[in-house]
This record gives sequence, C-alpha cells and structure tokens, in this order.
Amino acid sequence: MSTRRIFFSQLALDARIGILEHELRATQPLHIDAELDVEVKEEVNDQNIHSVLDYRLLREAIVKECTQAHVNLLETLIERVVDRLFQEFAEVQRVKIRISKPSAFSDCAAVGIELDRRRP
Repeated sequence: MSTRRIFFSQLALDARIGILEHELRATQPLHIDAELDVEVKEEVNDQNIHSVLDYRLLREAIVKECTQAHVNLLETLIERVVDRLFQEFAEVQRVKIRISKPSAFSDCAAVGIELDRRRP
C-alpha cells in the first residue's frame, strides 16, 4: 500500500476550551499541527480533485470539531478530532496531531498535547 502525507502547520483558531473559571467564560486561541497518512487508491488525475483526498475537507472537519462545543480538556478534544477524522475519511490510515494553547502561560510559547494513532 502506498500513502501520501497531508499536513497542516499552525492551523490557528479560537475555541472554547478549558476547565478553569476564566476559560469557561471566553474562547482562547489554539494552534494545530497535524500529519495524516492517506492511502493512495488511484493515480492522481490533475484534472480531477476527486482522485485525491481534498485537504480542504480535512481542515473543515478539524475546525468544526474544535469549535462546535466547549470542551474541558485538551486530551478530550484531541481524541475527538482523531476519532472524527477516522470516521469521516476511510483513506486516512494514521493521524499525528498536536493541539497547543499558545496563551496558556506567559513563560513559554505554548503548552499542548500530541497524539499519534493508526487506524485500528
């Protein structure tokens, strides 16, 4: 089986995330880095976007999952994102994703969670 890797670097969005009092009242920025290994099922047809997995759809699924509802923990959010990607995109064989909070602490650039999972 041949694979292609689609990646997102520093996808930035605002989400309702966190368990602390101030986090329950407002959105906060998240940065997402993701690598998705996609099974190659057919040759690329430069005239047909359907011959590849359209990364716009992957981005949309990630953004929707991160912004649809308040989530207390990054660990919960990252699991939900990976589950959604596997459910919606049969071609995705592996997801390595990092979700970070760049504004969580003033003494570091970001804090976050990374998950690397292969399709069962």
